[in-house]
Amino acid sequence: MGMERLFAGVGLVTLLGASVSVAASDPAQITLKQIGRYSAGVSTNPDEPRTEISAFDAISKRLFSINLNLRRLDVLDLGAPETPVLVQSIPLGGKPNSVAVSRGVVAVALEGTVKTDPGSVKFFSTSGMLLNHLTVGPLPDMLTFSPNGRWLLVANEGEPNSYNQPDSVDPEGSVSVIDMRGDITGLTQNDVRTAAFSLSIPLENASSIRVFGPNASVAKDLEPEYITVSRDSRTAWVTLQENNAVAVLDLASATFTKIIGLGFKDHLQPANKLDASDRDVPGSSNSGTITIRNWPVLGMYQPDSIAAYRVKGKTYLVTTNEGDARDYTGFSEEARVGSLTLDAASFGSQGFPDVTTGNDGLRNNDHLGRLTVTTTLGNTDGDPDFEKLYVFGARSFSIRNADGGLIYDSGDELEQRTAALIPARFNSNGTADTFDTRSDNKGPEPEGLALGNIAGRTYAFIGLERTGGIMVYDISDPQSPQFATYATTAPTDLSPEGLLFIKKKDSPNGKPLLVVSHEVSNTVTIFEIERSNQHASDELDEETDE
Repeated sequence: MGMERLFAGVGLVTLLGASVSVAASDPAQITLKQIGRYSAGVSTNPDEPRTEISAFDAISKRLFSINLNLRRLDVLDLGAPETPVLVQSIPLGGKPNSVAVSRGVVAVALEGTVKTDPGSVKFFSTSGMLLNHLTVGPLPDMLTFSPNGRWLLVANEGEPNSYNQPDSVDPEGSVSVIDMRGDITGLTQNDVRTAAFSLSIPLENASSIRVFGPNASVAKDLEPEYITVSRDSRTAWVTLQENNAVAVLDLASATFTKIIGLGFKDHLQPANKLDASDRDVPGSSNSGTITIRNWPVLGMYQPDSIAAYRVKGKTYLVTTNEGDARDYTGFSEEARVGSLTLDAASFGSQGFPDVTTGNDGLRNNDHLGRLTVTTTLGNTDGDPDFEKLYVFGARSFSIRNADGGLIYDSGDELEQRTAALIPARFNSNGTADTFDTRSDNKGPEPEGLALGNIAGRTYAFIGLERTGGIMVYDISDPQSPQFATYATTAPTDLSPEGLLFIKKKDSPNGKPLLVVSHEVSNTVTIFEIERSNQHASDELDEETDE
């Protein structure tokens, strides 16, 4: 893809009086203009942000934002989105991981006092009154309502506390399916069913499904991360991030019908380049530069967020391929390529015969020496040498069909675009002084995701957790998404985690909005989405909305 075509149309938008870099493939399409911000203050524990996930209620015009650090739910009045106001903080009595709203009910997922213990869901009215609480599986990491409001689905990640230790506990991962048809105050544990994993579930593309925790059963090893539900509220798709897979869930029976391995991404393909080193300045021990090129590396897609949408009667799945590793006391799968022994014949057949740490060697820090890979894959014959290298995540977003087949992957576009648009913060933690420091491990880290329909077009809003900012693609044609715009607010707002699209008809100011929760800066930002070409009928806004 020619660079002159790839990065056509660079402009500026206004961020509360400041300038924000934005690129648009068609300046007549859409722009993101930040109109409001809420700051939750500074966290006392950097590992526990104050803002991570938000949910919006269109009737009360309230935004509900989980505050991990203070163990509370912050309620914001979004009636005037330019000036969000904190109107209430609800004590939760535990660490919240997710929040969702449907039909006047606010659901909050809370992990147990010990994360390996069962978690819970607390239900509130939009005015803040506690209505009920129910027990769910260990480490409820995400929850969502089905479109018809009948079901509340909870992804119970079930992470271990350690491996191979006397006190090691590795709970089973699962999805709780809560029947919401009755009076919310009368719900009991009988309304909670558990979709569990077992060896009897059919597997597709099984060779790319990772089940690798020491002494772990399939049920213990599979860790649900994120859920999306079909428009008809009959089927859910659940990402199993560490396992490089997606599980398909039948809601009526609360059973998994299959688990789909997502395959691997070949970074030797021309469109799949990556910057593999944070120290790739020759002769320097601690300096990086932008060097995006092909390498003999395979990427594990390992999606975090997932969202479903429909085009011409067919369902498609969008995933952000962040990547994640298991790093616990007693077991860690991460290693740098420079610390491994590589099989010269295997890499020589791919055009890289020198596997040493010398100046021209593959294991040199200027090349792949600094790249973080998994040790659970790649040693195909059991000797000390690795024949293949597998990295965490794919540094991209993908579109798959309802059966998990890959329709589209953004290849190296996220790195190429940030390199051109914000070179000083390329593969950083959002600041110039951390330039290129993430190239050796997952790059820009696409994580958060929201889909929205504007004037008959479907857009994917993708948060780059490390580099920062929001990538926007028109995905109306699943096989040929088009880059729309990129808005970055770093270093003011750092590490976008949760993304929330508010439809025009639900918006307090009558315009589509995007709400972004940033977990490092502890801020919630509100973007107004503007489309200069408004000739399409507003009635088309929900044609492909799940």
